[in-house]
Amino acid sequence: MTAPVKGPAAYFPSIEKKYGRPIADWQDLIRSSPLTRHMELVNWLKTEHGLGHGHANALVAYTLAEDSGK
Repeated sequence: MTAPVKGPAAYFPSIEKKYGRPIADWQDLIRSSPLTRHMELVNWLKTEHGLGHGHANALVAYTLAEDSGK
């Protein structure tokens, strides 16, 4: 039996379903943005790409943590 997914990744299935793009696409977008601060990226995803706050926050948190090696 596998453990349930916790943290930001728990949002990934609903993000893919709601917005019709794989998580890798969102991560590529985040990484290609000239913005680097967490809340700047969250607000950018919300205003420019129409994501809800929770989904944008989960994507940014996961991507930044992954990139920092955490």
